[in-house]
Amino acid sequence: MSVRLVSLPAADAHIWLDPAVYTYVTAMNYPRGTEHTRAALWRDHIRRPGWSAVAAISSASAMDVLRPAYSRLHVHAPWAPGDRDVLVGVAYGYTGRPDQWWNRQLRNGLRQAGRTPAQIAAVADDYFELTELHVHPMAQGRGIGEALLTRLLAGRPESAVLLSTPEVPGEENRAWSLYRRLGFVDVLRDYGFAGDPRPFAFLGRRLPLSASPVPRQSPLTR
Repeated sequence: MSVRLVSLPAADAHIWLDPAVYTYVTAMNYPRGTEHTRAALWRDHIRRPGWSAVAAISSASAMDVLRPAYSRLHVHAPWAPGDRDVLVGVAYGYTGRPDQWWNRQLRNGLRQAGRTPAQIAAVADDYFELTELHVHPMAQGRGIGEALLTRLLAGRPESAVLLSTPEVPGEENRAWSLYRRLGFVDVLRDYGFAGDPRPFAFLGRRLPLSASPVPRQSPLTR
């Protein structure tokens, strides 16, 4: 499978958004129809300060079965794939701010865990939020997720990157393996978001990725 990475322009969201959300829903095994509500949320995120997105594009014939779902990608744009290409991975995020819902959840969880105001500020005042990182199941296991994340985080001005991900017994899935391999550490564990019965972990690491990560079980600090 031949894969290349491209930056996704906000101005062309009408072209790439539907295929990207389709990849997200497929990777997460969500019910069909979830695309409609998530697409609206993604459009809102595009307008946030520091927003950036990267896609993985494949031209492999093995992906033929996907092409009907990605017909809107077949347009002429400087970044766009060719007629035989499909979007198989996507990652995006933006600068974290105190007025954002996710930031408020993070601060609330840290307070509940007994962190001091100074400790909370050290984590939640300056970071890039990795909002989504997904690879289509047919393209997983080829290093695409790591390539997307590395490209997305290159040159970021924030001092750290943070994310939340569902807790998994033994941390045994591809996402957890990727985050641990890249030096992400525990910030907060077993947090419950309203409306979602699953426990979540907040993970993070210093930027740039070339910087030495803190020990795995230590709280993230600047």
